[in-house]
Amino acid sequence: MAVGSKDLGMQELRGFDDDRLVDELRKAKEELFNLRFQSATGQLESHGRLRAVKKDIARIYTEMRERELGISDKSEA
Repeated sequence: MAVGSKDLGMQELRGFDDDRLVDELRKAKEELFNLRFQSATGQLESHGRLRAVKKDIARIYTEMRERELGISDKSEA
């Protein structure tokens, strides 16, 4: 799975364990930082990639919060 891809859906995230979610979040934040740096220096080729990575981060945070509140069950996937 590529971080920042539109293939990263909620069903796929629900199949991940907590450690994997934290790892994916770290990778996505690192990629977002690099994309913002490229944008600031005028080297960014795909501006849509910024949006995709931001959405992935939001999806990961949503799944983590649902688990924290007990709304989502990890075994749904």
